[in-house]
Amino acid sequence: MIFRPMTEADLDRVLPLLVPGEVGAWSDADAFRHRLGTGEYRHEWTWIAEDAGDVHAVAVWWGQAKPEALDTLHARGDDRAAVAARLLSTAHESLGSALDYHVLLPADWRDRPDAVAALHWRREAAGRAGLTEPVERLRYEWTRQAGVPAPSPRLRFRAEPDDEVFVDLFRRAVQQSLDAASTREARTVGAQAQARSDVEFYRDSMLGDRAWWRVAETAAGEPVGFGVPSRNTGFATVGYLGVLPEHRGHGYVDDILAEITRFLAEETGADVIRADTDLTNQPMAKSFERLGYTNFARRLVLSPPR
Repeated sequence: MIFRPMTEADLDRVLPLLVPGEVGAWSDADAFRHRLGTGEYRHEWTWIAEDAGDVHAVAVWWGQAKPEALDTLHARGDDRAAVAARLLSTAHESLGSALDYHVLLPADWRDRPDAVAALHWRREAAGRAGLTEPVERLRYEWTRQAGVPAPSPRLRFRAEPDDEVFVDLFRRAVQQSLDAASTREARTVGAQAQARSDVEFYRDSMLGDRAWWRVAETAAGEPVGFGVPSRNTGFATVGYLGVLPEHRGHGYVDDILAEITRFLAEETGADVIRADTDLTNQPMAKSFERLGYTNFARRLVLSPPR
């Protein structure tokens, strides 16, 4: 078995593995072609397992300037978990590190035998390749049928051009946060470094305008949190929102989410807005539901130990 990046000449042999509607993967053949065109996928970021001219597995990393996450993994045959594990391990050596694997799942995946089976072998392969730390996230979607929220009667929102103000807000908001990724990174690199990394990510990697970011304040001008409306290549997104620890428990999460939703709908014309939150972050999940967001899918993030 040979494990290598695909070339343009491999395309016709790779596409049959990218089955439409397959549980556990983001891209079918059409989406793969499209993202090759946008540069989000690249031949050198797509690895295949090949034997005697047949492609037995394909792993697709998504990114912009560089690969950032594995989002599609397909394999065939009775030994597909083993083949996929070897494919991932070989690719990790070439990429220089193991990147998170984002597994797309239906909202009711635990009640669907096909989804459970599709996840099982993928998770086994990822685990053998060192991706052993799971975080399950709920995926939400707002449409205009849910109604555009009214402006908050108790908070005001202002733009703030100084990145250092947002670094401080991110740093304060991560304290006792229920967001697993941010708190894990903060424990590893420190809250200040994590906050700066978050600001750089939403400013430089997401497609939303930096001018959209808002500080949430009381009428007296005291900051209680912040919101980062944004977008990716497909949809407007709730990039990030945070409530400062000393102001939690007053329902401000609803005010900030409402403002992000209102801003994206009215100021950018978004008809659909998407967002994720950790399964364990029930306050955020309940806020999405109060604002008319629907849980339409789940994302399982498998990460290397940190």
